[in-house]
Amino acid sequence: MTTNVPDPIHLHRIDLDRNMRRFYELSVQPTLFGGASLVRTWGRIGTAGQSLIETFDHPSDTAAAFSCLERTKRRRGYRDPTRGPLP
Repeated sequence: MTTNVPDPIHLHRIDLDRNMRRFYELSVQPTLFGGASLVRTWGRIGTAGQSLIETFDHPSDTAAAFSCLERTKRRRGYRDPTRGPLP
């Protein structure tokens, strides 16, 4: 089975004026029955956060949901983490 699975992403949203330090992670995991699960993890940076797993019958549906969620989070101010010191 060859599918086009997106690479996991890790995003940050930091706003010191609002005391906001959040992270958001998306990844795709295969299921035992040929489908795929979209794993979402979010929370305050430095904590384990919360997780939600959505299972789809077709990997293409998972990829579509992945890209939609990534687009939405980036529109709301989430960015790739910086390699330097945090602001």
